[in-house]
Amino acid sequence: MNRRTLLGNALALPLLAAPALLPALLPARARAQSPIRVTDLRGRTVTLPRPARRLVLAQARHVLAVGLLHPDPVSLLVGWGDDLRTMNPPDYAVLRARFPRADAIPVVARAGQNASLSLEAILAAQPDAVIVSGGALRAESDSVLDRLAAAGIPAIVIDFFSNPMRDTRRSMAILGQVLGLEERAAAFDRFYMARMERISARLAGLGEDRPRVFVHAHAGGTACCASPGRGAFDSIVRFAGGHNIGADTLPGNVGQLSLEYILSQDPAVYVATGGPYGGRGGIPLGTGVEAAPARRELAAVLQRERLDVLPAVQAGRAHAIWHGFNDTPAHIVMLEALARWFHPARCADLDPAATVAALNAEFLAIPMQGTYWTDLRGAAPASP
Repeated sequence: MNRRTLLGNALALPLLAAPALLPALLPARARAQSPIRVTDLRGRTVTLPRPARRLVLAQARHVLAVGLLHPDPVSLLVGWGDDLRTMNPPDYAVLRARFPRADAIPVVARAGQNASLSLEAILAAQPDAVIVSGGALRAESDSVLDRLAAAGIPAIVIDFFSNPMRDTRRSMAILGQVLGLEERAAAFDRFYMARMERISARLAGLGEDRPRVFVHAHAGGTACCASPGRGAFDSIVRFAGGHNIGADTLPGNVGQLSLEYILSQDPAVYVATGGPYGGRGGIPLGTGVEAAPARRELAAVLQRERLDVLPAVQAGRAHAIWHGFNDTPAHIVMLEALARWFHPARCADLDPAATVAALNAEFLAIPMQGTYWTDLRGAAPASP
């Protein structure tokens, strides 16, 4: 099957989700043979002869972002990382059930402590483009990008992790260019910005009148107490109107806070992050998780880690949210939830559940179905 046939098949796919996508696909067909010049997040200008229909994702989790623009993101993939199936099995199971071809996609990158990107595997896949996460790049990955360029394979850097408040919109616009789905990317940008602007409007004039927040990363799943420092989560907490106490003492993206330090800071709000822990001690949140176990495990973690003595916890200002929001444009849901927890009087009308429903109806080819946040009990107003 030649490239023209592949392209025709991809553009003729049934709409598995997001019916509004059809108008965006029609211009892509007309532009199918037009060269595309893309400037990625590193300022590198890359030229593609046509919209990419054979895509490699160095991080498989970016299939969720591609799925905001295309109704069958798996149909575009000829290679990806192993991070989704090894680090988030529930999301991978949903993806595979909806798109069975996922199991046949060659693995070209390994996640974890020994993360690596295989030039040989990428070359064998013969992609139109390789999408690489700026947040995951290491020195050896940079050399792979140079070697891919020398081999004539466009490599394009996007990022939803390192600085999401700065890079998310640009990264989605880049994906739209690469796929020839600029109109679809623009529609998502309008959706995203409408909600960002609504949060900003509710918090207008806040200044430094922000509640002190302890974000307990991977709560219960790692030694107490991991916390974000001055990296990605800090920018999210700050946008939502909070003050991350981890940023006061941790210079890097993440580090450890002692129980004594946390108690001395007397945070006004406690926020745990959870994920697909499957009984391994953390708070279950995300795809397929029911509400009752999530809330029950939040209470258990607080008691086990002796954090239940915090006045914020005793007052009901204890919450948990899906850690995966830190590497997806769907973090707008997290921002709305945090803003409501930090400033309930100002932000009572923000509705993250409605935003999830809208994302599922209008954009996501892989719907969000599960419990993505929980509260210990009804939240009381926060105070600085």
